[in-house]
Amino acid sequence: MKTSPSQVQRLASTFILALTMTQGSATAGELSSDTISQEVDTFEEIWSLATLYGNEGNPILQKFAISGRFHADYSHLESNQGDYSDFDARRLRIGFKSQWFQDFTLHVEADLDAENVDFDFDSESYKGLTDAYLGWSPNKQWNLKLGKQSAGFTLDGKTSSKKLLTLERSNLANNLWFSKEYFTGISASVKHNKWSYFAGAFSSAVPKELTEFDAGNFGILSTYYDLTDQTGGEESILTLDYVYNEPHQNNGTRSFEQVVSLNHRYENDLWGLRSEVSAGQGYDDQSDVWGVSIMPFYNLNDKLQLVTRYTHMTSADANGLRLNRYENIIESGRGDSYHEGYAGLNWYIYNHKLKCQSGVTYTQMRDLTNDGGAYDGWGLNLGLRMYW
Repeated sequence: MKTSPSQVQRLASTFILALTMTQGSATAGELSSDTISQEVDTFEEIWSLATLYGNEGNPILQKFAISGRFHADYSHLESNQGDYSDFDARRLRIGFKSQWFQDFTLHVEADLDAENVDFDFDSESYKGLTDAYLGWSPNKQWNLKLGKQSAGFTLDGKTSSKKLLTLERSNLANNLWFSKEYFTGISASVKHNKWSYFAGAFSSAVPKELTEFDAGNFGILSTYYDLTDQTGGEESILTLDYVYNEPHQNNGTRSFEQVVSLNHRYENDLWGLRSEVSAGQGYDDQSDVWGVSIMPFYNLNDKLQLVTRYTHMTSADANGLRLNRYENIIESGRGDSYHEGYAGLNWYIYNHKLKCQSGVTYTQMRDLTNDGGAYDGWGLNLGLRMYW
């Protein structure tokens, strides 16, 4: 089965329209508790179809479920350096997640080209495995993973694309975090009272499947402290991430030998704030970089959420910074000072499992060497996010 971009766009538009119609006469601000409960029950029934087998009493296999995600974007950008406007079937992943012998999880997902779908894994539409790991969790305090998995650090880097509050990760994460995301390795996490710890060691190679061990290695150490009792609200977590990345010519990571990120997540029923300050020590021709990002958000009701974000970055030398995904299509050069402002509205149709997001971005990057990299422009982004 092959699908053209225009067909995917019409499909996504029809899907959004159908979902809008299901809202009936209840407006975003006047949904009754009965209406919300009805909608939740309906969506839960639909999403439960992904669970092909579930039996907690079975001593061998407790659960087997289809997993995956579909993301689609429409972007329109206008800048002094040029314009860009296009629909992008952004992500399509499909696989399974299963629970064995009570304590073990086997999770495998493949990344497909959503604009040229062909379920033949020998075709060009197969982009490779994302998750392919065996997990062991004997209790709620311990978790061990072996295999290909997400290697998360920085505020947005450790946030799954399924649960981002903005359409794009902050450009601070895009520059410092290893945006290939999925690496083969081993990781462990442990929780003790208000403290949590994470340690992981990974190969820096990025083949389609598991690693070929033909590149360097990197390690991640993270410490979390739960401040909720002191600050109130539903969540208040302070995190310190440290990364050491062995320099190697075959690395699929960003060219930073060390990265440090201090970040905080706070949320209550009405509003929240996510913030970070991060820095990286570059190697080869990559300059040292540091930056800050602050993201306040406000919940209008159970369905609608306002999100704003400001990001600033500076590189020690010229040409140390790159633009984010769509701006980079217009201008692929590098700069040395970056500012971004974002304002968006999220519509949670079925929490993060099905949502529509919109955002307006103003981006400015300076290029002192004037060799390509300067940018000044606005962007409008619309997106559909779904996972199961």
